[in-house]
Amino acid sequence: MAIKVQVRANESLEAALRRFKRQCNFGGIFRLAKAYTWHEKRSDARRRERRERLRTILKATRKSQRRAGGRVR
Repeated sequence: MAIKVQVRANESLEAALRRFKRQCNFGGIFRLAKAYTWHEKRSDARRRERRERLRTILKATRKSQRRAGGRVR
């Protein structure tokens, strides 16, 4: 996955760098690079992925309850 940032007219290099970092963050580049810096056992990876799935499910449930006007416990 290659991320490209074109420096706009009258844009500072710092602003372009901020946009690049933001795109890397949203693209998951930093998370992938961090994950590949060490070896993770398969069982640990499964456990982590399961926690991430549960977190997203709970977050979606809370969001839908807030929309419905229900009380969040």
